[in-house]
Amino acid sequence: MLHYRTFRNTDPPVLSELWRSRQGQHGLYQPVWPSLLEQLVFAKLYFDYEGLVLAFEDDRPVGFAHAGFGPNDAEDGVSVELGTTCLVLVRRDCDEGRVAAGLVEQCEQYLRRRGAKVLYGGAIHPLSPFYLGLYGGSELPGVLKSDAPANEAFRTRGYKEIDQVMVLRRELAGFQPPMDRRQMQARRQMIVEEIVDPPARSWWEACTLGEFHLTRFELAPRVGGQPVARATFRSIEAAGTTGVSRAAGLIELEVDESLRRRGLAVFLVSEAFRQLMRQGVSLVEAQCMCHNEAARGLYERLGLHHADTGTVFRKEWRSSNDE
Repeated sequence: MLHYRTFRNTDPPVLSELWRSRQGQHGLYQPVWPSLLEQLVFAKLYFDYEGLVLAFEDDRPVGFAHAGFGPNDAEDGVSVELGTTCLVLVRRDCDEGRVAAGLVEQCEQYLRRRGAKVLYGGAIHPLSPFYLGLYGGSELPGVLKSDAPANEAFRTRGYKEIDQVMVLRRELAGFQPPMDRRQMQARRQMIVEEIVDPPARSWWEACTLGEFHLTRFELAPRVGGQPVARATFRSIEAAGTTGVSRAAGLIELEVDESLRRRGLAVFLVSEAFRQLMRQGVSLVEAQCMCHNEAARGLYERLGLHHADTGTVFRKEWRSSNDE
């Protein structure tokens, strides 16, 4: 008999065991222990016991799913207008499809009770309250293509695919900055400044990125003046954890609109890669929407390759009062 219940304080060891049962699944950080889940999930100020649902087959835990919300426009609090099922994880030795679909249904009911008008499947910035650092890569990518049970569950529950995300990465060994006339000009005119652990710019940023080491690179004119471009990287591993190799994820890249298409993004990210290499970083990750041809071209020029694809799902829901 399959049944569900919401999170209890005694559940972290159960959740970490379920997580480890998916050993080998692409995009899932391993190994995960209760202490890491506490750091990156349960300790969030907006964590709600009712949003985390466990599935049991008789008395055996077989999966869990977690739903939550994104920030309001000012990013100083949570908005319940848009809700998402951030993660669906089930054991391989059960009826994966049935368990996953049931978990998504339970999450939908929670989100609707809280007031969500639109439901999403998969977490992606800014609708990304949980699991950064545990799922995906540099950022949360929706639902990875390699995550078959979750993809099937959302489609079964009537979600529609609304966008796709490219997950990209490259080893930094052997990296050589692209060189052309625009790059030479940028090198003569611009300087790159590194800011270690820049302060959070909003409450939401502090909540979602506070457990990671951040490094921001800013591009400014050599003659002085305000930065005209910026690139922010986060440590792939959460603070206090160690990995086999050091990796960094590009989570923000912005060039002032009046200076775009001048090669400044290529120059800035190339210089960031060079500085990260000197600091011992061996792998970089990034992501962009599949339809963003400019970003794709930039990353391809810098040698990042397509490692996985994420899908963003959406489901409209109207209450009886709206009809």
